[in-house]
Amino acid sequence: MKHKWPLILLFAALPLFSLGQTKYTISGFIKEKGSEELLIGASIAVPSLKTGTITNNYGFYSLTLPEGEYELLVSYIGYKPKGFKIKLTANVENNIWLEAGTELSEVVISSKKQNSGLAEVTRMSVIEIPIQQIKDIPALLGEKDVLKVIQLLPGVQKGNEGNSGIYVRGGGPDQNLIILDDATVYNAFHLFGFFSLFNGDALKSVELTKGGFPARYGGRLSSVIDMSMKEGNKEEFHGEGGIGVISSRLTLEGPIVKGKSSFLVSGRRTYVDALISPFLDETDKTGYYFYDFNAKANYEIDTRNKIYVSGYVGRDKFYYNSNYFQDVTKSSISWGNLTGTFRWNHVFAPKLFGNFSFIASNYNFNVSTQESGDSYNYSYKNGSGIRDYAGKFDLDYRPSTNHTIKMGVHSINHLFTPSAITVKDDNFGSEKVTKFWAWENALYAEDDIKVGNKLRLNPGLRVSHFNVQQKNFVRFEPRFSASYNLRSDLALKAAYSLMNQYVHLLSNTTTGLPTDLWVPTTRLVKPQQSWQIAGGVAKDFLDKGFSVSLEGYYKESSNIISYKEGASFLEIGFEDTPDENNSYWEDQITSGLGWSYGAELLVQKKSGKFTGWIGYTLSWTKMRFADLNFRKEFFARYDRRHDISLVGMYEFRKPTDLRNGLKLSATWVYGTGNAITLPVAKYDAPIDLPGQVNFPGFNTVSEYTDRNAFRMAPYHRFDMGVQIQKKKRLWIRTWEFSVYNLYNRYNPFFYDISYNLENVPQLVQVSLFPIIPSLSWSIKF
Repeated sequence: MKHKWPLILLFAALPLFSLGQTKYTISGFIKEKGSEELLIGASIAVPSLKTGTITNNYGFYSLTLPEGEYELLVSYIGYKPKGFKIKLTANVENNIWLEAGTELSEVVISSKKQNSGLAEVTRMSVIEIPIQQIKDIPALLGEKDVLKVIQLLPGVQKGNEGNSGIYVRGGGPDQNLIILDDATVYNAFHLFGFFSLFNGDALKSVELTKGGFPARYGGRLSSVIDMSMKEGNKEEFHGEGGIGVISSRLTLEGPIVKGKSSFLVSGRRTYVDALISPFLDETDKTGYYFYDFNAKANYEIDTRNKIYVSGYVGRDKFYYNSNYFQDVTKSSISWGNLTGTFRWNHVFAPKLFGNFSFIASNYNFNVSTQESGDSYNYSYKNGSGIRDYAGKFDLDYRPSTNHTIKMGVHSINHLFTPSAITVKDDNFGSEKVTKFWAWENALYAEDDIKVGNKLRLNPGLRVSHFNVQQKNFVRFEPRFSASYNLRSDLALKAAYSLMNQYVHLLSNTTTGLPTDLWVPTTRLVKPQQSWQIAGGVAKDFLDKGFSVSLEGYYKESSNIISYKEGASFLEIGFEDTPDENNSYWEDQITSGLGWSYGAELLVQKKSGKFTGWIGYTLSWTKMRFADLNFRKEFFARYDRRHDISLVGMYEFRKPTDLRNGLKLSATWVYGTGNAITLPVAKYDAPIDLPGQVNFPGFNTVSEYTDRNAFRMAPYHRFDMGVQIQKKKRLWIRTWEFSVYNLYNRYNPFFYDISYNLENVPQLVQVSLFPIIPSLSWSIKF
């Protein structure tokens, strides 16, 4: 099916300007009082005109109104609302400061991050998660995890037990665009997928988009997870730290030039390797650790210009060292991410805001072994990775309260290294490296339009381009979202989007192992493509403090790739690959089609001492490949018919100087078991060697079910946590006790086939995590 979208739609979205009425613009930034932190998505309402706007990702707002006197109301989740009057007789620059009130205590479904109901925004399938919410939800070993909280939302499927991998609306883990301060993060996991690499203490905002994608996003098929780091306090020095079961963390922030510039640094490291090292034999030492480090600085040059510099570095390393007499062995597996972002904000005019970004991102994975003795020396190294240099220029133009136009250009220079192998000994040396250079570019434009008091539209168009091996791919990607209010608190919504993906992840597991390889579209491997339609209804019960949304979707994907039967990353690069025009990995993969459809329900309590949500997903995900399962359709491994999440948090009391604060949180999850392939029989077959007659020997051969024809047992788990907070002057200390898998459910991690004494096969379930209590201590000052 080919999709065409008339360009007339985009031009029809352009605003029609009023010529008969004098208008002026009030613009500026909305900030937190006391820290100067810019507030993303703060709402500015004009009640008399029943209109308003919100701040963009850098806290900038712009309102163009007819000449006159108005009362403005400014609000933001967790802050005290503020009202003031203004008389517009000329353009006005007016910064606004809001005072922190209550803690952020809700998950807000909003494409615009504004403090309003679901029925009052254009787009659908967008969820913002306040950072405090992430810190309150109980987690495995007490390690607060952004991606595990995202797993609790409808439309997001979980991977294996304890894994942070996410599968959104039938998409694979490579189809999620994960962004940290404009930089792409390619491997978002520590400890083979059990923890994500994002430290909540350093984050300012987290937003998940799973459908109805605006034109400014592209490059992935299934979702966008956009995270921004905090800027740092411009007025005072503050810190936050904690000690947990497996790691410790520390965050510091403060002014560089008071009122104009600030910094933030945040670090986290595991210490199990350091604790057990004294108890290990000196001749054999094994260890594992990971660490994260975030840093950010900013400077306000003047009211129209701001610059930001931010970066992240994180790494995992597993090592084994042995020393027996003269024989020495050193082996290690390591992987990590490195990102850096420079941004310049410039206000061109009261209605026009611009941002320039320059970004570097690098991910690499390395395996190394060194052996030496009296008469020999041997070393082996195998690595892979991807490196990006990128530039972005984005404009935010607000000609009137009925239009918010966004447009921009993005460009990325990719360097893919699927394989880099070096082998050396005393008499031999060999090095084989496969590299691909590629350019990925895009132009986009979109407009958020308000038509009357009931209809909102968000049309857009993205044009993407990919250049590799002297071949160019150009794709048009139309986007459209609409919302129609039946009443002020009840809206019908619909969305359509077409996406293209030019980078691929080769994986034969679902655990997010670092051995997964990032490879590009080539002359032989086509870009992945998907289109998605979605529709739904949103109802707000603002007087009772909760909302309900119901969405249905259908998505088709083409040119998705997978390893052929029996292929893996270990075979990549062992053939002669002198240049990018002869890459052996292309022979190890096959491409196919995918379908996903389903419905998602979210019931959400947004205010009061008790907050939380109920999420339910009903979905089907199927695939078909030319070289898999005899070309027959099969369920994806991460297909999950039913998925339920219950999340609740209750704040009994807040901490004061006279009494302790107390919070209780709990989650319960249920999911249909994953689809897997199992052997059903085995037999001995004679070994057939060319040129040999009656060669003695047999090889054991297994016969399997159809691909993913067996369902693992259902997954369910209950977690609970208690926080006790003590406040003394400017210090808040928190003790948290949490229990993972409270009723000790033995959930399947994988299945194995064993044989008893009579050689009868038996299916054995292997579970990973029993009930796990944890205790942590944190301090904020």
